Amino acid sequence: MNDAELADILPGRVVQPVDDGWDEARRSWNLAIDQHPVAVVLPESAPDVSAAVTHARRRGLRIAFQGGGHNTGPIRWDEPTLLLRTDRMRGITVDPAERRARIEAGVLSDELAAATAAHGLAFLAGTSPDVGVVGYALGGGVGWMVRRHGLAANSITAADVVTADGAALRVDADREPDLFWALRGGGGNFAAVTSLELELQPVPKLYAGAFFWPSERAVEILTAWQAWAEKTPDDCTSLGRLFKVPAVPDVPEPLRGRSFVLVELACVGDQGLAADLVEPLRELGPSLDTVATMQSDALSGINMDPRQPVPYGGEGFLLETLDPESIADVAAFFDTSALIHFELRQLGGAAARCSGDNGALDAIDSPFLSFGLGIAPDPETYEVVRRDLDGLERVLAACDGGRRYLNFTESRGDAGRLFSKQAHERLRTLKARYDPDSVFRANHPIEPAQSG
Repeated sequence: MNDAELADILPGRVVQPVDDGWDEARRSWNLAIDQHPVAVVLPESAPDVSAAVTHARRRGLRIAFQGGGHNTGPIRWDEPTLLLRTDRMRGITVDPAERRARIEAGVLSDELAAATAAHGLAFLAGTSPDVGVVGYALGGGVGWMVRRHGLAANSITAADVVTADGAALRVDADREPDLFWALRGGGGNFAAVTSLELELQPVPKLYAGAFFWPSERAVEILTAWQAWAEKTPDDCTSLGRLFKVPAVPDVPEPLRGRSFVLVELACVGDQGLAADLVEPLRELGPSLDTVATMQSDALSGINMDPRQPVPYGGEGFLLETLDPESIADVAAFFDTSALIHFELRQLGGAAARCSGDNGALDAIDSPFLSFGLGIAPDPETYEVVRRDLDGLERVLAACDGGRRYLNFTESRGDAGRLFSKQAHERLRTLKARYDPDSVFRANHPIEPAQSG
């Protein structure tokens, strides 16, 4: 597509297939995913976003809106679609007195973590350093303090958006309250978010890190972790993990090319009490112990997520139960699979508590969230990884209640599995009100309700 009109409307902010830098502009964070927009728009402001949306609506185009570019695999490119990349919208304002942060649409997790930590505050960050905060929060946001402070979606206090007709709106509990409800957990289905305001927590430091054991002890350690986690207070959020460390130069020599079972955790509150709390894990004799007092902006280093795009296949699902037999089965399957990462995140606490003040993803009542991943540098390997992800789901079928979590669902499926039945029906009604023609192409689309 050669859209001279769009290039004239937004000079210097449109990349088209004939332009240098096209492949980089359309690139997903997951390098195994090949995105096919008709053009890429790089807005620098809310008016730029409004101009692009208005143009798309007039031309009959769809819009995919991306910050960090994570979880793009489910997006459909079967209709002409503009890709709006918010890389140039990186403004952050922190109000320490009100414990609020205002961020523009392109801000990444580590950027916000550093800005808030400078004031002794923290936002409800997840494990990835370069995930886009807007997409992470709109999709739910299961972070390192989820058991104490809940989902990041419900820490959103306001948003500036552009609706499908190009109108700019300020959205909060009093202004457009239905849209405000839908944004918090409903993903990118309802509007292009140009900025968010987030509630911050007074958590300058945490007792956090990871314990490593050789993978031969996987069943023993994960079983002990589950028993320990069931007794921990909400101040502590933890996960059990199987990890085959890649043999790449970025990885420290003692870890490179080895396989481990890990317990990763973060505890808020009294550091001495937290140290006592994790002592039973230390008594299991980890071969590496990184658990210590750390600043809140160091949390993204615990999980050792890559800090640059990689090709991979991944999938996650919620578990309603977890028993020693299932732990043994998944450890055996993982050992011979093409997967390099599998984690079990403990939920509960504030993550499971409903509130009339919350959004579309009010709470997650499943006790565990799982996620598996394999590196896939070519299409053949990607198919092998996807096969093993399907196999992992079969191994855990007895624990799977059928619900999914938006940010960890990396394949196409029924959006009804992401929400309660009541919430999904309300979201469909609001989709019909705010975007009846499905201009916004989210990774997990919600179909508008049919009138009549």
